[in-house]
Amino acid sequence: MAGSVWTIGYEQVTQAALVECLGQASVEILADVRYLPLSRRPGFSKNSLRAAVEEAGIGYCHFRHLGTPSEGRAAARRGDLATLERIYSGQLELPEALAQMAELRALAETSKAALLCYERRAAECHRNLLVTALFDDFEQIDLEPELVRP
Repeated sequence: MAGSVWTIGYEQVTQAALVECLGQASVEILADVRYLPLSRRPGFSKNSLRAAVEEAGIGYCHFRHLGTPSEGRAAARRGDLATLERIYSGQLELPEALAQMAELRALAETSKAALLCYERRAAECHRNLLVTALFDDFEQIDLEPELVRP
């Protein structure tokens, strides 16, 4: 094993719970791998999230080109993981994605990095595909922050 890489999703959690979970895992860098770092969920758009994690002593980096294009996000919402995988594998072949993959790999080799996207379960998210493509020699640790209670 070359190291470890963490993943985290913010589905059904608060910003505070996500930041607390990252802190408990001693994550040093939050790697936002959303194509569009926007959210209807309070606290999860790029600027708000960056401010919160940086206040907690965690770095923030956005990797736009490692996100999923709109067709892939639609497939994920439908639960069509085969289509998501096909679309996302094409995304990872783009020169911009290859450059960001190299940057992310270097970060993960020197610090505790967590990949962030929306889906709670990594197996239902493109971040799992990214780990397979980029970190096949790393241990994958999926963090699950405390759920919002109704």
